[in-house]
Amino acid sequence: MEEKKSKVILHGMWASTYSKRVEIALKLKGISYEYVEEDLKNKTESLIQLNPVLKKIPLLVHDGKPVADTQVILDYIDETWKNSPRFYPEDPYERAQVRFWVSYINQQVFEVMGRVMLQEGEAQANSVEEARERFKVIEEGLKKQFPNKTIRGNDDVGLLDIIIIASFGVHKALHEAIGVEIIDPVNTPTLYNWIEQLQELTVIKEVEVPHDRLVTFLQKCRQEHLQHTANA
Repeated sequence: MEEKKSKVILHGMWASTYSKRVEIALKLKGISYEYVEEDLKNKTESLIQLNPVLKKIPLLVHDGKPVADTQVILDYIDETWKNSPRFYPEDPYERAQVRFWVSYINQQVFEVMGRVMLQEGEAQANSVEEARERFKVIEEGLKKQFPNKTIRGNDDVGLLDIIIIASFGVHKALHEAIGVEIIDPVNTPTLYNWIEQLQELTVIKEVEVPHDRLVTFLQKCRQEHLQHTANA
């Protein structure tokens, strides 16, 4: 339930993992919102006017006030709607660990996964090896810092869970689209099971992108990028 009546608008894009983070956060808090789908090649005038610095999605507009940048939006949601679930643990050390692993995923993993998707040949093989090494780091970190993680309902979901499911919940579609598997139950069992538990939640199912549509989209993005690189 919402703590107060308000008008919330989210400017996003259906395949964006960053938009998905905000959608999941809003759903978890039970916040009603209007969704505006943006064409990133032809953005709405309202997006540009409300977010003149970044001119990017996601953009949250709360009672006419714009909030930009994904992490800033997530913190804003948690600080404005203080109902459960809270996105950070109460314990300062645990909170610091959540922030660290969110930062690691954002800075060290997202970039290399982009290279895996958009490269081919030897360059892609090198990026795949690098990505697997970084996922090993995540695997060991999650196992050590968050042992016996169990997700039974919305109240068990916090910021790190949001980042994990929005970022890596598409790993099976990515595997099908480019033929590379990096997250699996053998090499990354902790992360794999974490994702599987989250995907059972109703709020996650509500924002899931259809598998086939996502595979087609990823394949198209990859081909367009490779073609552009070849013609450059």
